[in-house]
Amino acid sequence: MSSLFNRCITEVMLSHLFSSADYAYMAQALRLAEKGLYSASPNPRVGCVIVRNDQVVGSGWHERAGQPHAEINALKAAGPAAQGATVYVTLEPCSHHGRTPPCAKALIEAGVAKVMIAMQDPNPLVAGKGSASLRDAGIEVETGLMEAEAAALNIGFVSRMTRNRPWTRMKIAASLDGKTALNNGTSQWITGEAARRDGHRLRARSCAILTGIGTVLADNPELSVRHVDTPRQPLRVVVDSRLDVPVDARLLRGAGELIFTANASEGKIVALRDVGARAIVLPDSNLDSGNHVDLAGMMRTLADFEINEVLVEAGRTLNGALIAAGLVDELVIYLAPYLIGDNAQGMLKLPELSKLAEKRALKIQDIRSVGSDIRLTARFCDDKSI
Repeated sequence: MSSLFNRCITEVMLSHLFSSADYAYMAQALRLAEKGLYSASPNPRVGCVIVRNDQVVGSGWHERAGQPHAEINALKAAGPAAQGATVYVTLEPCSHHGRTPPCAKALIEAGVAKVMIAMQDPNPLVAGKGSASLRDAGIEVETGLMEAEAAALNIGFVSRMTRNRPWTRMKIAASLDGKTALNNGTSQWITGEAARRDGHRLRARSCAILTGIGTVLADNPELSVRHVDTPRQPLRVVVDSRLDVPVDARLLRGAGELIFTANASEGKIVALRDVGARAIVLPDSNLDSGNHVDLAGMMRTLADFEINEVLVEAGRTLNGALIAAGLVDELVIYLAPYLIGDNAQGMLKLPELSKLAEKRALKIQDIRSVGSDIRLTARFCDDKSI
């Protein structure tokens, strides 16, 4: 009760701190940030609006890593009008030299009077330092305006910076009786075209798509974004304990795909390298057999590769293993209005429970119709990390 009370008090205080105009300008900055949904990774999605005398004089957003940040684009658009202006930015301006120069310094040099920040940067290299440098230069700084919306837009970046693992979203297409394929493995297509197109939007926003060797051998999927326009393709990642993936698999036609394995077969590793893929030997030392991939270690490794969001498109075995290991943050389930039957394949291979008290609870985030299907989004109630 006390935490709910404190949250309510905070919201009331913020409502008095910010004006309706503040909310409108920050909402505009968030809409700009959304333009980087498919392209900004591994950087955060950031938008910026510069206002002077109640008029927008400059705006910008961060498109991709290595290119100018949102603040720099907005300052360029504003020119001399940035002098004495108020800046609305969805993420704390950086104060360090990364791929580009620090934005806080650019704002100071432009002579802005005030900076309104949606959320503090979770990156330890920044985390409050950008705001501090602005205040030290005599610039008024306010933080917390539409913070929840900004954090949701960058949920993967926040996860990588605070938990050292990507935000993991599991996509499942199933019938109303929870079946993903016939007993013989046939699964194309359970859901309709609209749901499949919607699933490609999830692919496009993800840094990586994760699947298991069973899916590769059964379906030989490409796992690329095809139904929506995107400036980049996500990295393909395969969990393959025995290193059975064929070197001519369709998903290996890109560049730099990752195969996580427990098999250190040098010949196969070299063969995969020859087609542009990389095998990472990562056996689970906690299992006596040593024949399984360390899934938690895999997620940490993906974070090291600057992967913010992972989309899991796998079969029931890997789906169940990831959930059992506590490595799934969000479920996106497309339910088709069909019944397939009891002997068909299910969504998740999870251990049998002896007591209902052992059940995993989920919180429904969203339910909506997508064509003739239903899309259900849920998160695990016991995940307090984000």
